[in-house]
Amino acid sequence: MIKTEKEYQELVLRLENDLQFIELQREHFIKMELTDEQVKKALEPSICFHEQLREEVEHYEKIKRGEFTALENFDGMGRFLIGLRIYLGITQSELATRLEVAEAQISRDEKNEYHGASIEKVKRILEALSVTVSISLTRIPEKIAV
Repeated sequence: MIKTEKEYQELVLRLENDLQFIELQREHFIKMELTDEQVKKALEPSICFHEQLREEVEHYEKIKRGEFTALENFDGMGRFLIGLRIYLGITQSELATRLEVAEAQISRDEKNEYHGASIEKVKRILEALSVTVSISLTRIPEKIAV
């Protein structure tokens, strides 16, 4: 997951360079007189990696526009918190200051996507971001008779 504007800019540039690299590879394989199927197989890893990077860039761009997906049972909470920080234009350093922790701590937490964070920690981060989250139930099972 892209976490900073610098990472985003670097990946955008890398995507452009990857396309040029893939085209050079294609030309090289054609000159080697590989069949179309062989060229396709040889390019597959590069194209796959390029697509993964493209998806990361698109995800970051959606976050910047404020397009968040709903959380279900708190799955993806870490990515949600990181996305909120990015959307609000708050740097890791600024969040660290607001939470009165070292910037390295925020960097580590985000690298791990806040895996295992307590509800209290999540609450502190949301408060530092000035965000209010409401939780609603979408499905409640029937009571089990005892």
